[in-house]
Amino acid sequence: MIEQLPLYPLLFENNFRTVVWGGNSLKPMKGLPADAECVGESWEVSAVPQMESVVKNGPLAGSSLAQIVERYKELMLGKAVYEKYDTAFPILVKYIDAVRDLSVQVHPDDTLARVRHGCFGKSEMWYVISAVPGAYLYSGFNQPISRYEYEKRVEDGSICEVLQKHEVKAGDCFYIPSGRVHAICGGVLIAEIQQSSDITYRIFDYNRPGLDGKMRTLHIEEAKDAIDFKVYDEYRVRYENRINKPVSLVVNQFFVVKILEVDRAFHRKLYKYDSFIIYMCVEGDCTIRIRSTEGYEKGVMPAEADRVVRLTQGNSCLVPASCADFDVSPNNEAGITKLLEVYIDNKNFE
Repeated sequence: MIEQLPLYPLLFENNFRTVVWGGNSLKPMKGLPADAECVGESWEVSAVPQMESVVKNGPLAGSSLAQIVERYKELMLGKAVYEKYDTAFPILVKYIDAVRDLSVQVHPDDTLARVRHGCFGKSEMWYVISAVPGAYLYSGFNQPISRYEYEKRVEDGSICEVLQKHEVKAGDCFYIPSGRVHAICGGVLIAEIQQSSDITYRIFDYNRPGLDGKMRTLHIEEAKDAIDFKVYDEYRVRYENRINKPVSLVVNQFFVVKILEVDRAFHRKLYKYDSFIIYMCVEGDCTIRIRSTEGYEKGVMPAEADRVVRLTQGNSCLVPASCADFDVSPNNEAGITKLLEVYIDNKNFE
């Protein structure tokens, strides 16, 4: 059982997944030695079974995220998040390094996922950290198709012809709601923020074997009930780059994602959202220091040594809801620190 110690900003052990389409960029991005392993994903903050995040700093080191949520409840999650989700941590964030194309896939919404799998659905967003020249991804359809045409195109391998192809560069952003057919393609390194779900319906996988030499399972029939066949005017998130001011990328009932490009220290006091906060450092590095726990009646100020963490490029930090009054100070004097800020907005989405 976890001792009831004061909460503080949490850093996590590395949590890599090797996949057939993975590359060799994630470890160097984190300052680790490069090797030949095809690491496709780094699960940064996760409570998904078998891929749970484990704390590496402070008195709670060695504890899983699920254990901490179970023990601290609203102090960790926020009162409103706890009331809505109980002890199920609702967000999963990853870094993804795609050297080869990922499968064409779709995710179910909450209703379908709950009926079929007893879990959350999966809406997600992508922020492109880097991309080789000419790199692209697929998101949504480029023309109307029927369920019958969908089946035929999957069967003959032409499904990508009716998907909207987007050339990408660093800084591009896409929101992928549940039901939208999509694929990350080779040469793209992204940060992914999503509902906490590992349910994927794989539609087409280029007739290639997995790492075990066997063809990976497809879910063509299951996907039919999940797909949104509508064609949309815009699939890319448009936003204005601004220095030293948070810029919203995605705002909905599942998560809020903002980008912060900063070259000086700034103060964040986010108790009004009644949520934990996740920071993904996609460039530079910074120090996060807790100012107070006054926003929570049961919040206890952590010891001085635990109030401060250093967050470096390619890593992530989870700030408990009870600690949502803090300063973020860039450490790279000559450049910009770029952070993705993630939380649940319980003020505007009740």
